[in-house]
Amino acid sequence: MEIIPLLLIIFVCSSLLAGYPVAFTLAGVSIIFALICSLFGIFDLNLFKNLPIRIFGIMNNQTLLAVPLFVFMGVVLERSGIAAKMLQDMAKAFAGIKGGLGISIVVVGALLAASTGIVGATVVTMGLMSLPALLKEGYDKKFSSGLVAATGTLGQIIPPSIALVLLGDVMSNAYQRAQNDMGIFSVKTVSVGDLFIGALLPGLIICILFLVYTIFWNKNLTISSERESKVSLLSLLNTLLPPILLIFMVLGSIIFGIATPTEAAGVGAIGSILICLYFKKFNIGLLKEASKRTALVTTMVFTILIGASIFSLIFRGVGGDELISLVFEMLPGGKYSALFFVMLMIFLLGFILDFIEICYVFVPLIAPPLLMMGFDPVWLGIMLAINLQTSFLTPPFGFSLFYLRGVADKSIKTIEIYKGVIPFIAIQLLVLLMVITFPSLVL
Repeated sequence: MEIIPLLLIIFVCSSLLAGYPVAFTLAGVSIIFALICSLFGIFDLNLFKNLPIRIFGIMNNQTLLAVPLFVFMGVVLERSGIAAKMLQDMAKAFAGIKGGLGISIVVVGALLAASTGIVGATVVTMGLMSLPALLKEGYDKKFSSGLVAATGTLGQIIPPSIALVLLGDVMSNAYQRAQNDMGIFSVKTVSVGDLFIGALLPGLIICILFLVYTIFWNKNLTISSERESKVSLLSLLNTLLPPILLIFMVLGSIIFGIATPTEAAGVGAIGSILICLYFKKFNIGLLKEASKRTALVTTMVFTILIGASIFSLIFRGVGGDELISLVFEMLPGGKYSALFFVMLMIFLLGFILDFIEICYVFVPLIAPPLLMMGFDPVWLGIMLAINLQTSFLTPPFGFSLFYLRGVADKSIKTIEIYKGVIPFIAIQLLVLLMVITFPSLVL
């Protein structure tokens, strides 16, 4: 019987590799598989009665309402040109310092991550604006492409991250299920705000290590030719303070318990419009474009969630829980070998799946057994987030590499992009090891 759920996974993965859309593959292949299994008495068709309740639960989820609001905030700041202005002024501020342009890219990348939370948008924006400037200043092609690709993925771990919002929802459900399975009926739960707070220090450490590597790598670089094009302190503050204030309002309201992540996302959405008005960038065209882009991204996310929910129901209906329990029981070495196995699996899945599919297809299956072993849900969630961030950079299928390849100059070879990200992957794996060794960094 353990072969049946394994066959479902194989059929779903084969359909995904064949190029079919993720959401419809998850739902369609699962339903067809369930109908076939029902003919042999393996699947109970009465379980389909749970589908409307599950779909309504997704659409009525107040936590997930933060997704379109954070997406809107990020799109407005990106499409208005404010992100480009931040990078230009920061580059001028660090002109005359060895590696100054690289330093400014890390700083702006972190600010963009905290104000947009969308990896693809950040990588494309940074690739179009900063990569040509890096090459013009004499930076190494491998280092330049690696830096841009890596800083673009900071949106995965630095709050308010869409990935953390989705992981927070999943980990909350997984924790409640693990508690129920252990016979513990507690009102204690895990919130998106907990994950935001837990991600602050690891995200900051990653940024600092990126800066250290950038300074060390470029210590012998010729001083920037833009020495004369300095920016005044007043002009720099005028550019940076509004986005920093927005980040503080969004994260501060969550950290100090003033607002829920969903309410804070609403503040962020309105705040992004006010920033555009302040910089005189706001118009009806921008509002229409941002709204359309937000609708497209949100529809994609929620369609995948519905497809993943259908897959999860059918996977459990054909005995998937028993398969996962058997796998964990067969692993030698206790709970840490199980954790290593899960982390390796998530890392490898990141080669072929986006973080949304991983969050809602695989994390709900493997998180409850790990939580029942005694791992802290917030700590486990941050571990998964850092792992997913790393998978965005891993050659040859990392999504960040594809985004960068699409906008990078043709003179930069794909192999140079692959080589350039290796040191940054090593840095992220180092932080992952630090979080395993020192859980207090998260807790």
